[in-house]
Amino acid sequence: MKRAPEQASFRTTLQRGVVIPAIPLALDAQRKVDQRRQRALLRYYSAAGAGGIAVGVHSTQFEIRQPAIGLFEPVLSLTADEMDRLDRLRPEPLVRIAGACGTTAQAVGEAKLADRLHYHAVLLSLAAMRQASDEELIRHCRAVAEVLPLVGFYLQPSVGGRVLGCGFWRQFFEIEGVVAVKIAPFNRYRTIDVIRAAAESGRDDVALYTGNDDNIVADLLTPLRFQVGGRWVERRIVGGLLGQWAVWTRRAVELLDRCHAIVASGSDIPAEMLRLGAELTDANAAIFDVAHDFAGCIPGIHEVLRRQGLLEGTWCLDPHLGLSPGQAAEIDRVCAAYPHLSDDQFVAAHLDEWLGG
Repeated sequence: MKRAPEQASFRTTLQRGVVIPAIPLALDAQRKVDQRRQRALLRYYSAAGAGGIAVGVHSTQFEIRQPAIGLFEPVLSLTADEMDRLDRLRPEPLVRIAGACGTTAQAVGEAKLADRLHYHAVLLSLAAMRQASDEELIRHCRAVAEVLPLVGFYLQPSVGGRVLGCGFWRQFFEIEGVVAVKIAPFNRYRTIDVIRAAAESGRDDVALYTGNDDNIVADLLTPLRFQVGGRWVERRIVGGLLGQWAVWTRRAVELLDRCHAIVASGSDIPAEMLRLGAELTDANAAIFDVAHDFAGCIPGIHEVLRRQGLLEGTWCLDPHLGLSPGQAAEIDRVCAAYPHLSDDQFVAAHLDEWLGG
């Protein structure tokens, strides 16, 4: 486990609620890591105001773990090295989250690597244990939490996750090392299951983050109240750990600030915010390729960053993976319709700086 002062510092940041992009993998035309552009992405996210970075997750391409590719440790190491540099220029360190997946032996091994590289927490995917019982899953989570603080992950079943009921989450919140949950089932019922379990657990030290790229604004503005022991307990989602926030990150930071200000004021939610939420969902549908069941999700993220000059191309480790038919036109449409969602001018003003040195 991390030393207590360091752990307390990153937990304070998590609990306040910040923007945490799920970082993509920058590749060149030979499908090798483009270190210059990988570092540029990290510099972009930091300059945009992100409070943390998640690496080794879906947006970073799970194939980095394949022995023949062998990029898991190099990518985590490069990311940690650049975050060290960025932290020297920041008033507050970036929250460092490393993805872990697989069965228990693999997940524990990945958590130990993240610990050696000075990551703060592990975002644990349970996709490899679809047939396990809740009790087996909880033992798995406890084993990983003994290595590093744990961020739970409710991944939507349509892309490899599994249904996790309120009973599972009640047990999950009993794990001392849990510091946050990324709630990403893309389903209102299942999102409420997690938040109800958090309320019923009595844990007010676990930060709730949206991973529902299809419902970002509403997640950030909605208070959820539950009867617990004869009294009302309210919980809120405070930030986002999102693939969508890997693009247009400066606007994401501004959006989260606006949501925090509205919540703090206790005022009614302006209709403008509801409209903005729908616009962001429409944009996400294009970028994440909802029309083709998310097949072009990662290339869609790459395409937005390519248009801004942060990436050279949309290459993925899988040579067969690319934009779906009509996806580029859909991205054209949402970019033209919602220019206020884009941070193109911010990126253009700093791109040479991020790509240099």
